[in-house]
Amino acid sequence: MFYIVATPIGNLKDISIRAIETLKSCDYILCEDTRTSRVLLNNYEIDKPLVSYHKFNEKEKCDKIYNDLINGKDICLISDAGMPGISDPGAVIINYLKEKQYNNYTVIPGASALINAQVLSGFPAPFVFVGFLPEKTKDRKSILQKVADSTFTSVFYVSPHEIDKFFKTCLDSLGDREVCVAREITKKFEEVVFTTLKQGYTSVVKGEFVCVIKGKEQDVAVSDDAIIAEFQTLINTHSNKDAVAIICEKYNLKKNYVYSLCVK
Repeated sequence: MFYIVATPIGNLKDISIRAIETLKSCDYILCEDTRTSRVLLNNYEIDKPLVSYHKFNEKEKCDKIYNDLINGKDICLISDAGMPGISDPGAVIINYLKEKQYNNYTVIPGASALINAQVLSGFPAPFVFVGFLPEKTKDRKSILQKVADSTFTSVFYVSPHEIDKFFKTCLDSLGDREVCVAREITKKFEEVVFTTLKQGYTSVVKGEFVCVIKGKEQDVAVSDDAIIAEFQTLINTHSNKDAVAIICEKYNLKKNYVYSLCVK
């Protein structure tokens, strides 16, 4: 049996009894960093062999893992923190097992930073998990363009040294949006900051970051007659140009359309 086991994302107490029992009963454990995983395992007196399994060797390990499974071994997969396969190694071996038509695998649920951050934000569902943005500017813009057109909340993982760049890149691509920055989730110095892409992030730049960005506001349906009526009210206290700008921003309308309707 192959077990995909969630581990704590900060607080070592955030692990289920089932996860502990599964880790204690398996033949060996696949993990990203044996030193990191050993801290958790020692805390729960789990004495099992650890096998290094990370993004640089996961493909070459697949054959060995599969052979061990069909020979009756029970194997657990964990990551340094959270759920394997979510921005961590795991998807490669799962797809390999699917190709081999090996269906004897399951997930032992537990902590996940993206779920915690989404709940902490209070932003509406549905939401989409983006993870870490690619390094190349072209690839970043391609992903953010899809986010820009979506009304879904978006959840990102962000490295501390990337936080300023992340805000600037997102502002350029998405326009100003509400943002919830969740830092060091479940840890001693957990912090949740509400800001906007334009305001930026000005708190502590340290630890693990999850940024939750509100989706695009849905366009408000408004009739031509209502637009004209509002324009006529606004020009009592504003210039034609400012009145048009206010209406465009309020209803997400094109400036040329409002101008031709109300001014021309």
